Amino acid sequence: MSLLSGDDKYDLHHILAKSLYFALMVNVLLPAALLYLCHYAANNYFPENRIGELANSLFYLFAVVAVAQGGLAWWWQRKLFAQPMIVSIESFEEDMTVGLLRASRPVSLLVASISGWGYVYFLLTGRFRETAVLVLFSFIMYQVVRPRLGSLQKLVTRQKQMAEKGQLLGR
Repeated sequence: MSLLSGDDKYDLHHILAKSLYFALMVNVLLPAALLYLCHYAANNYFPENRIGELANSLFYLFAVVAVAQGGLAWWWQRKLFAQPMIVSIESFEEDMTVGLLRASRPVSLLVASISGWGYVYFLLTGRFRETAVLVLFSFIMYQVVRPRLGSLQKLVTRQKQMAEKGQLLGR
């Protein structure tokens, strides 16, 4: 628990748990499992390069798209977190939990889609190393955009101030 202001105490770990578990499944476990399947296929089935010499250019194109998606995810998270998440002050902690999950879910899916470029690249070229680079970039972007306790405490404070001013979700 963390003391925010006066006698208000909120269990930040509880608020963070649902969105963090969802993000871990989508951004870490699923991409790691698919990367393992790519590694297994590369070592046992020796997939062919279907696009020939375009493979390098395609990798750079996918890398640029992945960086753009990473920037979009970072911007979108900031925008979603600036909007009201609280329905009523009486149910602040539960509203905060649901609001954080609602705001984090599309950002987590956008970050997870970065690894999708790696799998598409693997299916087209059979190159595992470049696939791993794109998946690793999605892991790094997940670390950049995932909510942390310090940023969550600031978000809770900001949402509390917005709720006290009457800026509630749905109004």
